[in-house]
Amino acid sequence: MNEPVATAAPEPAPKAPAAAPESAPSQHQARKEDSFLIFLLKLVVLVTLFRSFVFSPFNIPSESMLPRLVNGDYLLAAKWPYGYSRYSLPFGLPVLPEERVLASPPERGDVVIFKQPPLKELDYIKRVIGLPGDLVQMVDGQLYLNGVPVPKQRIADFEIAISPNTQCYSLQFVAKRPDGTDVCRYPRYRETLPGGRFYEVLDLGTRQMDNTEPVLVPQGHLFLMGDNRDNSEDSRFPAEPGRGIGLVPMDNLVGRASVVMWSTDGSVEWFKPWTWFSAARWDRLGGTF
Repeated sequence: MNEPVATAAPEPAPKAPAAAPESAPSQHQARKEDSFLIFLLKLVVLVTLFRSFVFSPFNIPSESMLPRLVNGDYLLAAKWPYGYSRYSLPFGLPVLPEERVLASPPERGDVVIFKQPPLKELDYIKRVIGLPGDLVQMVDGQLYLNGVPVPKQRIADFEIAISPNTQCYSLQFVAKRPDGTDVCRYPRYRETLPGGRFYEVLDLGTRQMDNTEPVLVPQGHLFLMGDNRDNSEDSRFPAEPGRGIGLVPMDNLVGRASVVMWSTDGSVEWFKPWTWFSAARWDRLGGTF
């Protein structure tokens, strides 16, 4: 009887390598994300510090500072010349006191950005005319400082093209250039302050605030005016929300106008890229104060 032939027991099949368990992103990826978040945080801090203590952008929404500034200008304001207060910070964060630290007074003729009294919510821009102790008055459209008339010389009319950002004060100032461009044409003058600093103003004729009572500027305050004298609610008017500003406390100062970095006539249409360039007022860029 034949014995069954013995066979060798089969070797066990090798085990398949265990599948790597699904897990969170690798440590390398996590480090990259952490680094990016840290970069963003540092960038936010850097921009905030720059805007709070060095330069901050502002736009011009009205014509009260014609001819120096026009509606549609974007400028940088230097934050350090007058010191710092709560109003130096974005959104008026209550990190600093309302009273300025490292304070320095402005000079007559400076163009300043400030928080409008009494609510201290809106940013306004005007020119410094009267310092503490000055007596300021308007007589028949002539500015007087401390009883002395400020020299006012007629110069060439100011012209600005009519655009979505610029409409004439009234029909009497509508004009046309030889090339057919519709413009606003205003009488322009040069005023020269004590000390020799000069600037240009517009005088649109006889208006309500061409004659005012003399005002003595108290300590810690400023008398500010717009260069477009007949289209500016400034220190000649009592402080009212969104209107006149009265005498402005120096603690309300935000910065000093420094340079125009952009200007547009308002004709931009986002779906027409060529208007991004045609709307720019290139000749206004880089103008300093």
